[in-house]
Amino acid sequence: MQRSTFRHLERLRVRWAEVDLQHIVFNGHYLMYFDTAVAGYWRALALPYHDTMAALQGDLYVRKATLEYEGSARYDELLDVGVRCARIGTSSLTMAAAVFRGERCLVHGELVYVFADPATQTSQPVPAPLRAVFEGFEAGQAMVELRCGHWQAVADQAQAVRHAVFAQEQGIDAGLMVDAADPGAWHVLACNRLGRPLAGGRLLAPAPGVARIGRMATLASVRGAGIARQVLEALLRAARERGDGEVVLDAQATAVGFYERAGFVRAGAGFVEAGLPHVPMRRAL
Repeated sequence: MQRSTFRHLERLRVRWAEVDLQHIVFNGHYLMYFDTAVAGYWRALALPYHDTMAALQGDLYVRKATLEYEGSARYDELLDVGVRCARIGTSSLTMAAAVFRGERCLVHGELVYVFADPATQTSQPVPAPLRAVFEGFEAGQAMVELRCGHWQAVADQAQAVRHAVFAQEQGIDAGLMVDAADPGAWHVLACNRLGRPLAGGRLLAPAPGVARIGRMATLASVRGAGIARQVLEALLRAARERGDGEVVLDAQATAVGFYERAGFVRAGAGFVEAGLPHVPMRRAL
């Protein structure tokens, strides 16, 4: 079992509560590690799990789980848990998983899921769209499509993302989700391979040569999968293409690190807007 055979690896650190009286990870916790990595795998697929299952009118149930132990992990060690779709049957999915410390495989096994009707728990064929997403991911294909355009082309889906993030999650007044600047802005929307919108942002031109990025939002269920960075890079490309030399934005305080990793720097004192702390930032193009 080699690390290189897994496109998705989830980084975990062994917690004190997971170590037994032999001072090694208790054997049953490796199944929890597998499940945690499977959740990360769904984020890598850009598929919010519960919404996806509801849309496909089914759910996945574990039919069998196997573990083989080659070595032991210890308290506070960093582990990488690899997950891949090894096989798709008529109504089943077989996920191969392995726990690595560095290049050494400590534990490996399989999780076999059956796609079934959630009301009766009777098996159903794996839906063709879901099959295509799994096969595409394992083949190295992109899981997100960027849709760029004017407000009329993206309004409904962009508003759905904003409402989920700003109104439902952050408690911002729903009346602030759309403003007079939207019709004149350039918008980028990230959608998964089932067509569901996941993230979005907009680009304004407040002054000659200056671009302003705003309304950046990503559904909580897929954060950490690099989707927000794809939206940001698309907005930066649009700014370069129209000849802007500088980009400015007001970052929520919790997102400052994200923008710093993208080359932005703080450009003034913090302030509060819509009840949340913000920091002005800028980046030269």
